[in-house]
Amino acid sequence: LCCQCGVPIPPNPANMCVGCLRAQVDITEGIPKQGTVHFCKQCERYLQPPGTWIQCALESRELLALCLKKIKASLSKVRLIDAGFIWTEPHSKRLKLKLTVQKEVINGAVLQQVFVVEYIVQSQMCEDCHRIEAKDFWKAVVQVRQKTVHKKTFYYLEQLILKHRLHQNTLRIKEIHDGLDFYYSSKQHAQKMVDFLQCTVPSRSKSSQRLISHDIHSNVYNYKSTFSVEIVPICKDNVVCLSPKLAQSLGNMSQICVCIRVTSTIHLIDPRTLQIAEIDGSTYWRHPFNSLFHPKQLEEFIIMDINRVHEKKKGAGAGARSNKHTLAEAWVRKTSELDTDHQYFCCTHLGHILNPGDLVLGFDLANCNLNDEFANKMNPQHIPDVVLIKKSYDRSKRQRRRNWKLKELERDREATDTDDERQYQDFLEDLEEDETIRKNVNIYRNADIPVESDTDDDGAPRISLAEMLEDLHISQDATGGEGAEMLT
Repeated sequence: LCCQCGVPIPPNPANMCVGCLRAQVDITEGIPKQGTVHFCKQCERYLQPPGTWIQCALESRELLALCLKKIKASLSKVRLIDAGFIWTEPHSKRLKLKLTVQKEVINGAVLQQVFVVEYIVQSQMCEDCHRIEAKDFWKAVVQVRQKTVHKKTFYYLEQLILKHRLHQNTLRIKEIHDGLDFYYSSKQHAQKMVDFLQCTVPSRSKSSQRLISHDIHSNVYNYKSTFSVEIVPICKDNVVCLSPKLAQSLGNMSQICVCIRVTSTIHLIDPRTLQIAEIDGSTYWRHPFNSLFHPKQLEEFIIMDINRVHEKKKGAGAGARSNKHTLAEAWVRKTSELDTDHQYFCCTHLGHILNPGDLVLGFDLANCNLNDEFANKMNPQHIPDVVLIKKSYDRSKRQRRRNWKLKELERDREATDTDDERQYQDFLEDLEEDETIRKNVNIYRNADIPVESDTDDDGAPRISLAEMLEDLHISQDATGGEGAEMLT
């Protein structure tokens, strides 16, 4: 019989029934039934004392381990048999743990008990998010500059950064007149960005640091680092004049060349011979050259007559030729001089897309005052009258038909003007015309613009649907937001 209530029981060392034994002894005494965990709303991480923030999903093993560590000292006197979560509303700010413990009590009897520990989730901003919100607290800045009037290279760079997700660690991105500033909370993140820039665009960099504070007792120094990255001042569709030494080293190219694209190197083509060359950043800084014109100086010409040249004799020591272009000889006239009989003769690399009557954009070298160190020393007979750059299409029709879009970096902008919008449209047209650049950019389908038929197609380059990505739109419930069910 139970020594307390007299109920018949199987014999046990305590001579008590389970009810009386629990009334006499509470093995969970001293174990806290309530606690707190700290949660950062911005980055959705939990604080693991003393100062580590970890990512945990609701009802995950990581979160269970975090909660059990809070009462680890109290559980040393009992044996933990089982632990698990009790379901709570995701927005209730409560976490409930159901624990099963055992302990040896009177005369060696083992008692098992189940109890609930409730944790209150308190909001606390972590240090990283605090720095991001402050916007002024930064340890390193990367200053990217390009001394040109056109931002084509920066638009291309922006898409590369978005594709490789290098903007995630930035505290702030600030756009200024001739470049971008990237602010970081650590020097390592800034160094990673500098390494990425040097791999993707021809550039050079230098760094400096400024001492902010110094603890003489622990010998700890606090620096602010600045990385300056200068991109070569050459953009796509620029006409450049190479130095004689550089032109000779590239396979006896003509000094007057056209830049057809800028990736990790500068891609040049000689419009007279279709000879191509690539110049990396280190070669450029050893033999620097400038653009002869800026994009606003492009003039519109009309093709009067064009003759494709199928065989062109290679000069001594000539380098590789482009297979994507066709050499042609053309007679052109300015659209502003149609009332005159003045025509210009030129060689062009655009023979594969030009026909008589087409409009084409180019630079007039015959009637301009070239202010360039190398161009002024050239024999005037070797300087072409006109350099054709690209075929001209109806811009408004291209904009209307454009059924794709690009993503942009979130940044602090200066006041944008109409010239910035025109430059951005130029970049979008370059993407349509150049498949090589397009491969490095994430292009998203714009569902707001319907796909048009090709009946009114004027031959303008277009991006196929196969090259576009679907822009992902996720509803609130699917992300585990308020009202979504917890995982069990």
